[in-house]
Amino acid sequence: MSTLQLIAQAGKKNKMIDQEKKIVIKGVTQEGAKFRPSDWATRLTNAVSKPGRGGRLIYNPKVKMALIDGINCVVIDPSLESEEPMLYAFLINFATTNNLQVETPE
Repeated sequence: MSTLQLIAQAGKKNKMIDQEKKIVIKGVTQEGAKFRPSDWATRLTNAVSKPGRGGRLIYNPKVKMALIDGINCVVIDPSLESEEPMLYAFLINFATTNNLQVETPE
């Protein structure tokens, strides 16, 4: 295995470890149904972004979209709860109101 392949493999492992420390809102209901609309994660992350130069959005670095096992998800850094409690509450309330599956770090 080349050095480049080893570095890439190590990077994947670090991303997996980082993901395990995050809160994941999945686009699947508690009953197992796919959540609609299909672009809900984009809409949610756009809703918590801020306007930047030239009309571009500045996304919160602690709230990210992800595709995990083919499921649209929003990944939240747990530190958001203490740093921006209203934003954190908004995101968790969205998940609760829409009966979405939420994975929390152990």
